[in-house]
Amino acid sequence: QVQLVESGGGLVQAGGSLRLSCAASGRTFSSYAMGWFRQAPGKDRDFVARISRSGGSTYYANSVKGRFTISRDNAKNTVYLLMNSLKPEDTAVYYCAADQMVLLSNTPKYWGQGTQVTVSS
Repeated sequence: QVQLVESGGGLVQAGGSLRLSCAASGRTFSSYAMGWFRQAPGKDRDFVARISRSGGSTYYANSVKGRFTISRDNAKNTVYLLMNSLKPEDTAVYYCAADQMVLLSNTPKYWGQGTQVTVSS
């Protein structure tokens, strides 16, 4: 089992940047595919980005492609989401997710508690 703790959220102006971090517990972090989802008020939780266990494969939602970058440091048990050119529509609670699989599923088994990102216009 893995526990996930997100950090790095906050308030930023449109066009700005933020980097989210997700620290995972345990000594088997490299056996987990990781990803990020987000949930805006009144909306469903949506997929944002995922990364394979080795970090060699990444995939993004069309809405963030070219602006967001997911990465991981297996030595630090941490996955990151660098968010550039932020837009007000990126405002949401961002959740880190994990599966002990090669690639993250659409319904990950493990979730963090979420971190709020607010983009002002």
